[in-house]
Amino acid sequence: MTKYRLTSAALSELTEATLHYEQEEGGLGTIFLSEIDATVERIVRFPRAWHPVSARTRRCRTHRFPFGLLYQVRPDEILITAVMDLRRDPRRWRELI
Repeated sequence: MTKYRLTSAALSELTEATLHYEQEEGGLGTIFLSEIDATVERIVRFPRAWHPVSARTRRCRTHRFPFGLLYQVRPDEILITAVMDLRRDPRRWRELI
């Protein structure tokens, strides 16, 4: 199985979003984390399946939440650089790619 890791920024975004959803409704944070896990699993299985957003970075959207994972396919791992709330200003993406 291909290794993957999240940058500290991506991990912070994931934590923030999980807490937000959990505060909205008990258990929703857990559902969100499950959706992120499923998205990571799709990326690991088919890393080049999603459209590039830059020369090095691709984006895979979650199914149930308005989030996308920005990631890079590296020789020895998949690096997840952002857990992006797609409702935010898209210009912010440019800083991450």
